[in-house]
This record gives sequence, structure tokens and C-alpha cells, in this order.
Amino acid sequence: MGVVHSSAPAARTGPTATAADDRFSAELTSVVAGARRRAVRDGDRHIDTAHLLHSLLEADPAVRELFDGGGQVARLLGYLVQRSIGYGLRWQGSVEDSGAVPVVRDAAGWSPAAATAMEAALARSVRRGEPRTTGVDLLAALACDPRCRAAEVLHRAGVDREALAARAERGTDSGADFGTGFGTDLGQGAPRA
Repeated sequence: MGVVHSSAPAARTGPTATAADDRFSAELTSVVAGARRRAVRDGDRHIDTAHLLHSLLEADPAVRELFDGGGQVARLLGYLVQRSIGYGLRWQGSVEDSGAVPVVRDAAGWSPAAATAMEAALARSVRRGEPRTTGVDLLAALACDPRCRAAEVLHRAGVDREALAARAERGTDSGADFGTGFGTDLGQGAPRA
């Protein structure tokens, strides 16, 4: 499929190269660093969308506010923490490619789905006319890809992706269609395993 495999998940290439770093909010910079550390700690070859979701929940208060109370956040974190001890073990040794289109493939250290989500978040902030891409932009991008690992975690924790996406849209006071670039429908069913 043309995916570049890297043995160094901390490589500073792909969507977090310096050209993008200066466009990230302080919170999103922290999220990316946290996802990178989590991937290394978990022994994963790539940062995937579940790493990004986990870091978003831990590092960005604006993202946490978009969920239906602390119970949803606690359930999500519970699933994400279990990744290395049970839940998500089937992901080990595999590259996350959700089938979202277009897919960014040459982002060493990133799964294709995570690279695509980062690019969609950057594009979303540009459409909103904002100089910095935020964690809410990334959360909206993750919510738009029904087949990524983050969407699977959201589904298992009982989070309504459509409602979450609507709250993300209201949270940025924008009429932009953050789904552009994915070609997916938020009304689709559960993500494929």
C-alpha cells in the first residue's frame, strides 16, 4: 500500500514537521508530544489515532469540555489505559489505515489514519481562518473518520460521534464543514474492527 514503516516512532517528519509545529496551539503541541511518548512507551511503530485521542483527553481542557460530563471522559480513558494490558492488543504489530480518503502515506512515525487526521485538523483551522490548529480541530477530524482506532474507542465508550462533532463545531463558532477531505458520513455505523 506504499506505507512507510519506521522503526523510530519519535521521528520528526510527517504532519509534525517544523512547518506544522508553528501552526499548532500550545495544547496541540503538548498532545502530539504526549502521543509520541505513548507510542514509544507502548512499543508501537506508529503514532495512531488512539494515541492522539488519549493525549487529547489528558492535555486539552477544551477537548474534555466537549464530552457529556466526566463519566464519558473517565470511560474513554479507561479503555485507552487498557490498550497495553488487553484492549487494543490486536492492534500491536499492525498499521492503522482506516480507509479514509485522501490518505497521507509518507509520514514516518505516523499511521496513515493519524497522519490524515492531523492534515484534516490543519486544513480545518485554515478554513476557519485561524492561525493555530487546536485540539478541538483534531478531535473533529478524529470524529469524522468512523473507521479509525479513535472512533472504535469512542464507540465502545458509548460516545455519539455525531453529537461530539456538533459540539466541536459549536465550540469553534464556525460554520466550516470539518468533514471535508474524509469523504465519510458521520451517520455510518460502528467502526470496523
